[in-house]
Amino acid sequence: MCLMTPMAPDPRLLRAFAAVAEELHFTRAAARLYVAQQALSRDIRRLEEELGAELFERTTRQVQLTPEGERLLPYISRVLAAYDELAAACTVSDTPLLVDVGARASTAYQVLRAARRRTPGVEFAARFHSGLAGAAAEILAGRLDVSFGRVTGLPAEVRSRLDHRLVRYERMAVLLPETHPLADLKEVPAGKLRGEILYAAAGNPATTEWTSLATEFFARHGIRMAEPFPEIAGEEEFTRIVRERGWSVLASMQFIGMPGMVLRPICDPVPISPVSLVWRRGLRHDGLTALQTTADKLADEGDWLQFPPGSWLSPND
Repeated sequence: MCLMTPMAPDPRLLRAFAAVAEELHFTRAAARLYVAQQALSRDIRRLEEELGAELFERTTRQVQLTPEGERLLPYISRVLAAYDELAAACTVSDTPLLVDVGARASTAYQVLRAARRRTPGVEFAARFHSGLAGAAAEILAGRLDVSFGRVTGLPAEVRSRLDHRLVRYERMAVLLPETHPLADLKEVPAGKLRGEILYAAAGNPATTEWTSLATEFFARHGIRMAEPFPEIAGEEEFTRIVRERGWSVLASMQFIGMPGMVLRPICDPVPISPVSLVWRRGLRHDGLTALQTTADKLADEGDWLQFPPGSWLSPND
């Protein structure tokens, strides 16, 4: 039983506990929170001292919640959700809505551009980062309002503090050097990729939702994952590294053009990546409303929520 004092713990400590409880791994939890593992360990020890209870059983091989940690987890999750809703309720609608669109060649940017045209009196501030996992951490920290991506690839504890709306089923593709033997095909059958090495952002903690989808698809078709590589910032740097390393890349049909590379849709089956509009739970802003209505309109006009024949969608989606 915990023996905490009447003063409530720092929300940062509670977020540290929630991340470790979800991951059951200090290194992964630290990466998710963008903190050093040593700092995360200190926060957990401090929280345990404040609560007067041991929350985790730690061995060299695993981390497990103690019975007291299991008991407190739902309470702490509700406290964090309340903090997030309070922060969202305090957002002033006449401040710019901070929107992460990933890249200009994206569904997110299409929605944002259309929303700007439809609602010229609403101010949006676009940011160009890659990966919903990284954006979600920024949203929960209050440094970002909205992002887009595959929400089911986020940890359950993170999803519980976000709201989301499905926008589009994107067809997945492969970006190939123009000299690649498969580059002349209009569509690339998944079976033709067996044994191929594709880059799918492994090693980038900001894009784990994409890498997890790639891992599922690759396992079904004998495709190999390129070795982990640190986060690549910006389209110019991404282009340089991909060309220097000679990578083929798992992509979607909404992707940047690259000199010397060709984008080909994958078929037999047609893999699908679901893209959702994602925001902090409780957020109220005219810009969010504009994005929601615009996304709905574009989805209806462009059949964004229709499956092509022979589609494959991850069972997790």
